[in-house]
Amino acid sequence: MSRANSEIVEESADVLVVGGGPAGAWAALIAARSGCRVILADKGYFGTSGATAPSNTGTWCVPPGQREDEIARRRRLTGELAAPEVMQRTLAGCWEGLQQLLAWGYPFPHDHGGNPYLANLRGPDYMRFMRQKAREAGVTIMDHSPALALLKDADGVAGAVGLNRQKNFFWRVTASSVVLATGGCAFGERILGATGLTGDGYVMGMEAGAALSGMEYSAQYGITPVHTSMNKGVIYQWATFYDANGHVLAIEGDRQTALAQALLSGPVYACLDRADPPLQACLRQSQPNCFVPFDRQGINPFSDKFEVVLRCEGTVRGLGGLRLQDSHGATDVAGLYAAGDAASREGMNGVISGGGGPNAAWAIASGRASGLAAARAAGKLKPLAAARRQRHRQTPLLNVGGLGYDLYGSGAGADAQQPAAILDAVRDEMLPLNKNFFRTSAGISQSLSRLNGLSKSLGLYGYSASDSLVELLRRREARSLLKVSRWSYKAALLRQESRGIHRLLDRPHSQPAFAKRIVIHGLNAPAWDSHALSEGE
Repeated sequence: MSRANSEIVEESADVLVVGGGPAGAWAALIAARSGCRVILADKGYFGTSGATAPSNTGTWCVPPGQREDEIARRRRLTGELAAPEVMQRTLAGCWEGLQQLLAWGYPFPHDHGGNPYLANLRGPDYMRFMRQKAREAGVTIMDHSPALALLKDADGVAGAVGLNRQKNFFWRVTASSVVLATGGCAFGERILGATGLTGDGYVMGMEAGAALSGMEYSAQYGITPVHTSMNKGVIYQWATFYDANGHVLAIEGDRQTALAQALLSGPVYACLDRADPPLQACLRQSQPNCFVPFDRQGINPFSDKFEVVLRCEGTVRGLGGLRLQDSHGATDVAGLYAAGDAASREGMNGVISGGGGPNAAWAIASGRASGLAAARAAGKLKPLAAARRQRHRQTPLLNVGGLGYDLYGSGAGADAQQPAAILDAVRDEMLPLNKNFFRTSAGISQSLSRLNGLSKSLGLYGYSASDSLVELLRRREARSLLKVSRWSYKAALLRQESRGIHRLLDRPHSQPAFAKRIVIHGLNAPAWDSHALSEGE
């Protein structure tokens, strides 16, 4: 390898958290408050990166004593496939986190009675506050420091290696426990905060031996004004939709499905004409960023028609992710935990999207649970920490995870693919409505054929030691996007039915025999099995 180990910045911690969204922030904060030395490595700037930071987020905030009815109501929406115990834990964990925010002085908005309104978290304020609390708790923050691969030994996951995008150096953090909170995969779609959501955590987890679950549920789409990335759906509760001729669209059944069908025939327009003046003022106050694109274009969305599209939200608002083995965020690999969108949310959402509120609650609850579990596990492994640290610091980066393929390609060939071309190809196969929203077995097979071919050609494009390390990051992101796309479509092809947000046109009905989960193992030739549902998951 061209870069010697002496050029690697070495760090150590009890707990390493990879990812700086709300789940990662909570995991780091809880682990640090448990007495652990914690490092948080964020792909961007912790507090501003990811899907939550630019958003105004509702929470699934239900006080004790009111949860049974709410769980029953939402479980009906999930096709009766969400696990009540997971929903109960999520509500409890979210409530505890919100109460803690209140006690710390987080500036919640107030209702008409002057009481703090806990069901609303304004993303920029929320994540800035979480960064501040993490620093106060002693968390070491590594900004602009994406992880590339996990360290692993006989005792389990032992840290990670990555790079610093701004200063162009490698880093290695040895740790007794690792929490992956890297978010979901948006398949290169242009939605809020999704630039860095390339599925890195799924790939790192799988390389370490973890499993994925629910990857077929990656066809969630959000309504977005055309030519914008503003995939905030709450305002469309008060919208009327029109076709290109100005005729009102009849929305029967699932709204997104009706809009997708209409969009395949031509442009679709919306107008928020069902909101009265008091509600208009409320929406502008509570969802200010939703109206920035309209104001810039001189559009009054409450009286003017504006064109909308559906943008793919992949597993960000879908369901798939790393399979959890228990209620504390443990994966199939010792020492490795997952939280937020990096983890499968099937136990909480069944086969439907968690949208904003339930997913925000999940981020809080799963982050807190995984942070506490990782801290406890790190305490048990403390006697081994020094020896593990010494062993991994002697390991060349070439031998870590899949980095060898990226640091040493096979040399440029005639059919070599640059990362940008891979990104375009993934977008071509994963974003169109007639490929991913409305799926067919033949269409999935065709997409897989192209993606499989691209995966082979990417390996021919060698990384040059003279390149910026950002180029290496782009290669890893391209590899992650390809792998996650293939896993999603392989799972979709296996599920020969339609269920929830997996819509297979040649199998339009659900089959009782398929009321199970699909789990993916392995990197190169995934083996599939069905993971039976159980109430405790």
